[in-house]
Amino acid sequence: MTHVQLDSQQRLRHLITLDRLPAALLVKLLDRADALQAGFDAGTRKLDLLHGRTVVNLFFEPSTRTRTSFDLAAKRLGADVINFDIASSSTVKGESLVDTLHTLEAMRCDAFVVRHKENGTAEFLARNTRSKATVVNAGDGNNAHPTQGLLDVYTIRRHRPDLSALTVLVCGDILHSRVARSDIHALRTLGVGELRVCGPANLLPPESELPGCRVIEDFDEAIAGVDAVIMLRLQKERMSLALVPSEQAYYARYGLDARRLRLARPDCLVMHPGPINRDVEIASAVADGAQSRILEQVGNGVFVRMAVLAELLGV
Repeated sequence: MTHVQLDSQQRLRHLITLDRLPAALLVKLLDRADALQAGFDAGTRKLDLLHGRTVVNLFFEPSTRTRTSFDLAAKRLGADVINFDIASSSTVKGESLVDTLHTLEAMRCDAFVVRHKENGTAEFLARNTRSKATVVNAGDGNNAHPTQGLLDVYTIRRHRPDLSALTVLVCGDILHSRVARSDIHALRTLGVGELRVCGPANLLPPESELPGCRVIEDFDEAIAGVDAVIMLRLQKERMSLALVPSEQAYYARYGLDARRLRLARPDCLVMHPGPINRDVEIASAVADGAQSRILEQVGNGVFVRMAVLAELLGV
């Protein structure tokens, strides 16, 4: 995969997964997001770095946060943006995905931000580009969501810069979560002190797929003393209902409420990639509480995606 994502000079060519990308590259992207956010806070609301470039959002699954933040990111960098309407496109007439890609490439589009339910779709498109266009994975199946992984680490780093001193917990439906996989790749690559994962046994992948992670099934034990907890949405669209007896039963064992949060460090960061199922994965009082960084994650996502697009397309 690395040779698909990096060019011969080891520069980022496509962003498909964070797995095995160099730590220096991840740090570069995070530092660039920091600089962009500082500029925005100082009043620089729009740049012309990508003037004349065209970014196409190819979303074959619903999205609020990711699609909107990629749209904003590209526009704030000065690019033109096309939000591709799948329902009214020739894909409903049977046109293949790769033919759609080549058609848009022929119109001199420069970047394709792709979300799809099937694992490997973004990589497939990256391998089939005929131009210098770049592909960014905005989530494929349960495989990867690299910009979410970057923005989650970015959010943690802004509050706790020394990742090596931290204990971070990822809790919930790990098995079906592309966010969990990208969070784990990013945190592991950047040297987090201890990385824990927690969830019901039938919602955890084999431990061989969780290298470097401490797997703990009991939530109370898992959250004890952690510096940050990333709660995950139950991926009900990807699972058999039999995997979870009921939402109430799941919340009783794996919901983050005020009592459980008190087991973590007093300044523990509470995170969730969204959308939230309130009182299923997390209590409303915690999601809206003083330690919550959930809306901050959303805002940070714009700057991280600006950094990614600037790295891929900037001159």
